[in-house]
Amino acid sequence: MIPVDLAAGGLTSTEAARRLREDGPNTLPTSRGPHPAALLAKQFAHFFALLLWAAAALAYVAGMPELSVAIVLVVLLNGVFAFAQEYRADRAAQRLRDLMPARTTALRDGKPVVVDAADLVVGDLVLLTGGDRVCADARVLAAAALAVDESMLTGESVPARPVADDAVHAGTYVSEGEATVLVTATGADTRLAGIAALTRQAHRPRSPLALRLHRVVTVVGLIAVAVGVAFYGVALLLGLGATEGFLFAVGVTVALVPEGLLPTVTLSLARAAQAMAHRKALVRRLDAVETLGATTFICTDKTGTLTRNEMSAVRVWTPAGEVSVTGEGYAPAGRVLGAPDALVAVRTLAVSALRCAPAAHAEQRDGRWRAVGDPMEVALHVLAARLGVDAALADGVRFPFDPRRRRSSAVDGAGVHVMGAPDSVLPLCAPEPGAEAAIARLGEQGLRVLAVAWRPGDADTWEAAERELHLLGLVALQDPPRDDVAEAIRSCRVAGVRLAMVTGDHPATARAVAAEVGLLGPDRLVVTGAELPADDDALGELLDRDGVVVARVTPEDKLRIARALQHRGHVVAMTGDGVNDGPALRAADIGVAMGASGTDVAREAADLVLLDDHFGTIVGAVELGRSTFANIRRFLTYHLTDNVAELTPFVFWALSGGSFPLALSVLQVLALDIGTDLLPALALGAEPPNRRTMDGPARTGPLIDRSVLRRAFGVLGPAEALAAMAAFTLVLLAGGWRVDDPVLQATASGTAFTAIVLGQLANAFACRSATRPVTTLLGNRLLIGAVLFELAVLALFLYVPPLPDLLGGSAPTPLGWLLAAVAIPVVLLADAGQKSMRRRSR
Repeated sequence: MIPVDLAAGGLTSTEAARRLREDGPNTLPTSRGPHPAALLAKQFAHFFALLLWAAAALAYVAGMPELSVAIVLVVLLNGVFAFAQEYRADRAAQRLRDLMPARTTALRDGKPVVVDAADLVVGDLVLLTGGDRVCADARVLAAAALAVDESMLTGESVPARPVADDAVHAGTYVSEGEATVLVTATGADTRLAGIAALTRQAHRPRSPLALRLHRVVTVVGLIAVAVGVAFYGVALLLGLGATEGFLFAVGVTVALVPEGLLPTVTLSLARAAQAMAHRKALVRRLDAVETLGATTFICTDKTGTLTRNEMSAVRVWTPAGEVSVTGEGYAPAGRVLGAPDALVAVRTLAVSALRCAPAAHAEQRDGRWRAVGDPMEVALHVLAARLGVDAALADGVRFPFDPRRRRSSAVDGAGVHVMGAPDSVLPLCAPEPGAEAAIARLGEQGLRVLAVAWRPGDADTWEAAERELHLLGLVALQDPPRDDVAEAIRSCRVAGVRLAMVTGDHPATARAVAAEVGLLGPDRLVVTGAELPADDDALGELLDRDGVVVARVTPEDKLRIARALQHRGHVVAMTGDGVNDGPALRAADIGVAMGASGTDVAREAADLVLLDDHFGTIVGAVELGRSTFANIRRFLTYHLTDNVAELTPFVFWALSGGSFPLALSVLQVLALDIGTDLLPALALGAEPPNRRTMDGPARTGPLIDRSVLRRAFGVLGPAEALAAMAAFTLVLLAGGWRVDDPVLQATASGTAFTAIVLGQLANAFACRSATRPVTTLLGNRLLIGAVLFELAVLALFLYVPPLPDLLGGSAPTPLGWLLAAVAIPVVLLADAGQKSMRRRSR
């Protein structure tokens, strides 16, 4: 025990100053994270960025400074954007310090003084009253009606009722009563500091999208380099000089580097994030959009997420009969329905209940009725209001709730009033037929039951008051589920997403709520944090099922649960709203915080913030995430199809030993990648979810799989390349095959360029779906606008000087336009043929 002279009124100023010098200030420790400049530099040094830096350098060496500048701008813009997102997300531990109050009242030199919270030391006596934030870990010396909201540390929705010798922790706050406490730990030694350390140590795993993009870019980059080296060798064999061959190979390599992929992905994710914001889901990290779509396991809190966090009395049992209560939340308007004798008995019960809970009440703020004080006690005041019972305070003495007695009592001129847990109150009462059966029945319905009793007389101690009682009745209270929760849970099950309730509440309460909303699994498994296996493998095996309920969890438990499920291959989404949830939110693949009721710490640690706190909003976000994954595959198919058509002229040139003219210049290839393809690709990235998006498990796996490769390289790409090369060849033949004529060569090259652009126009609509025909795919207004813009850019490249001369292709002749336009039906017929074969093979 810490020595302190209570009679002297706390520490002296001299002793407090000495301890402050020895122990340091009462502040949370800070970790020196990466310097912002280092974080910014990291965004320019990952593999994709390095590949683009190399592409910019090679473009400059190859004599294309305009392209080099464009690539550098792409890298810089994307790097700055990613830096801003990461820097903002990494402030979670810093925000924990905001929970420490700036000032508090301590006893120094025998009198109360207001001191900075940072100046508190071990041994200080601190005076707490309702509304105060607890600023250090402490032991209660004396308390009167003390209630402490510990939900941000424990997840428990019901306020704690500390008594003498109980502990209170930094970061919690006093919701009712007053106390004198002795500081036992400050700064780094507090429970809050321990959670801050967990949050800092929890590292976010790389998102599935980041891993997949890394694979795509690595493969495409290696292919680009390999093709460039191969063409350099071919150029040397054909007699080109080493310098000319090198510049030619550099041009081919630069043309194959996916300069437009990163901005397309970034803008597609940003578009999805904007759509999520309209659905009340705020994305804090862009790649979290796609991670949501890959989610296979959601660990959800109970209070405020599945339920409304609004305690209300729904039934009251009395010896005279039972009544039901209707009404919305804490609003006083409502009805109490029952027989007249039962209503009279319930009014008598309500008066006694109010005497035991005088301080709590409901008040209207911002157009909504909200609880002030213990939600359970507020519910009793609302019940009284619906009965028309006067809630005015009465003179007398009150004995606050004691967790050891599990009841509270009050004495006034009308007698002794007692309220508490049924198993605590009923033994003090005369036997009442039907009471035990009513308790069992109401408890099975998942309701929290309170017993209210009374006797005439007086008393000056709780021991004298709480005896020889008469049971007035039982109040059954409920924290109702949110309206959309049951449907959202059904949607998760259809989508193959497993669910678990992870809460700090009592297991019986958690089980009842899980059963009511349909979350509880067929094996009805309910475990507490203390019962979880110590071995992480065993923990993962225990929890890797649908509908498990884990109650009475600690912050460390939530962190272990997230990691154990991740080790079993799950993409884990973890919801939370308190400080205690910060480490798990950060370590999960996708951390989901409550925006309306959550703490700043939870919001800063999370990847997704639910602005309305609705569990159903998560399901909508998952749907958009899945749609985003499908959209990325759509525009990858679109890009790869174009690459086949772009590379084919170089293959023809190489295989012919240089005798077949080169249909496209390197600058034309780059104009296709950056000038005409970008907007249609972005429009494909904005495709809305379809009705099958949430059917079955998430369609994850590689971004580029056999299906994408077959479609791009085996069907659409060859069709587009064939149309372009045929148009180029026929224009040359119509001009007498005068390959040494620069005018004819430019006209034929412009025709091939036009054929690819028009083929990509058809390809954009074909890529909207891998199964449905193009005739049903005309609903994307963004895509229609994008292809019109694509045609405008094509006209710019063909007709506005000096662009035709710079690119090396002039406007086609009427015959050339006709031949180029054939690319549209060729691509559409190839698409229709593949889709028809796919339907027949099913």
